[in-house]
Amino acid sequence: MKRHLPNAITSANLLCGCLAIQAAILGELPKSAFFVLLAAFLDFFDGMAARLLKVSSPIGAQLDSLADVVSFGVAPSFMAFHLISRYSENQSLAYVAFLLAIFSAVRLAKFNVDDRQSEQFIGLPTPANALFWLSLVLSVWQAQEFNYGEFLAEASVRLSQAPGILALLVLVFAYLLIAEMPLMSLKFKQFGWKENRYRYILLIIGAVLIALFLFAAVPIILILYLILSYIQERSKKQPNEIQS
Repeated sequence: MKRHLPNAITSANLLCGCLAIQAAILGELPKSAFFVLLAAFLDFFDGMAARLLKVSSPIGAQLDSLADVVSFGVAPSFMAFHLISRYSENQSLAYVAFLLAIFSAVRLAKFNVDDRQSEQFIGLPTPANALFWLSLVLSVWQAQEFNYGEFLAEASVRLSQAPGILALLVLVFAYLLIAEMPLMSLKFKQFGWKENRYRYILLIIGAVLIALFLFAAVPIILILYLILSYIQERSKKQPNEIQS
């Protein structure tokens, strides 16, 4: 029974992705975003369950990637499509959103065969891409419904009404998904400060920003993630440069 639990959680992730797509097609973007957010939680726990129960398998890894394509590639592309088409005079522009689905699939295919990504990521993880798009949707929702995190939420509202900028952001995120860019993993193998200082910095600052601005903080946290990953990579190279 326990060996099926991680795959059951992964299947629930996939179901959330399907429900997110359905909600986005119906124009219910906050509902779609919440389903993607739930899928992200499930994606975290399926791997944790497999490690704790010691039931990891090649099939589970492949199933996880297939679920992630749907939940963090296809579903966000439908959200982006709806956001761009809502205010664009050129409805054809919205179709650029589906590049997110294509490049997410390419990114996950590379991940499955790239042995460099056991300790870190090469390119932006698909859940991080999904978090940006769902945060944009939910920031608009929180601004309209709760007037929470005023400055950043209002900025998200203005961004959601700028189809040209959104289309440009699709291209940026599509590139980041497949970029040869080392990014840190948030998995802890040990909990010492020296080995994990950049992870701790990200988690602490991220928690503060979310407490202050809720969903509107996510784009800032993603930028911080990219910056800290770059600093971490430079810190790894410096001792080698000194020795040479």
